[in-house]
Amino acid sequence: MQRRNFLHALAATAAVSSPAFSKNKPTIKPPRLKAGDTIGLVCPAAPAYSKQTVQVIVESMQALGFKVKFGKHVWDRYGYLAGKDADRAADLNEFFADASVQGIVCVHGGWGCARLLPLLDYDTIRKNPKAIIGYSDITALLLGIYSQTGLITFHGPEGAASWNEFTVNYFRKVLMEGKAVFYENPKIVGDNLTQVADRVDTLGSGKARGKLLGGNLTVLSHMLGSPYVPDWKGALFFCEDVDEAPYRMDRMITQLKLCGILDEINGFIFGKCTDCEPGNGSYGSLTLEDVWNDHVRPSEKPAYAGAMIGHIRQKFTVPVGLEAEMDADAGTIRFLESAVL
Repeated sequence: MQRRNFLHALAATAAVSSPAFSKNKPTIKPPRLKAGDTIGLVCPAAPAYSKQTVQVIVESMQALGFKVKFGKHVWDRYGYLAGKDADRAADLNEFFADASVQGIVCVHGGWGCARLLPLLDYDTIRKNPKAIIGYSDITALLLGIYSQTGLITFHGPEGAASWNEFTVNYFRKVLMEGKAVFYENPKIVGDNLTQVADRVDTLGSGKARGKLLGGNLTVLSHMLGSPYVPDWKGALFFCEDVDEAPYRMDRMITQLKLCGILDEINGFIFGKCTDCEPGNGSYGSLTLEDVWNDHVRPSEKPAYAGAMIGHIRQKFTVPVGLEAEMDADAGTIRFLESAVL
């Protein structure tokens, strides 16, 4: 009897503390960025190996009309990390508390952001909302901050990304002009008979509405079960990845399925999986299309693949936590409101 009571109590405790039972915080929008604002540059994951790369980032920010301020530990190095966890977290906490800094751009990803999540000052972040931008490993910060505070974060170009016309155009529209943006892949035929690059593959027909939630698939799949992921119910789930064999993509999508996430979401948007084709010696391997056929199509929910999200040169800036509508047949995303104030 005592054992039975203990198991019942344990199950009740798990149900209360499980992220599946948590509710997303009320949404907080950061102020829009404008010319003359100061951008804080941080390295929350891998080190800043190249001073020339950082200088290019500074000049890119200046070309957008911003001033730049470096985190105190931006040049630190601790193995494959940009310094100790406490110091990398301190740079983020200080920039959120610093009234002279209006936005935060992560230099690049790598690995290490998830280690910072218990060290962030979420009360300070909630009281001093500002845009934080990045992708890849930065996904951990974007989801962690959103889930703990309700602050909309931005899956977009890192400092070391290519600040080309396409990328800058969407960055400006979302973060500086505050527009309710419409995302559609470029339709460039060139000298081909039909479009070859950046095609959209509809996996499930229809439209859906919900909050845009997601990021790098590898990073977010390793966060599941922690308190630093949002409630996925009713979301438009987006994800992307790089250099992952199809069997690893299969494993991660299967994990989403086993966790019930594919059942909870309203729609599924896959960006790009760069260098994710079967490699040499992979005879008989499944392809990504097979993975979608096995796990995504059977849900019969609106879903498509090929969005300009991922480890690619031209990319959308996607607000994590913003209400939007997707059209899986057209391969488009439409904001239902501005992502910034």
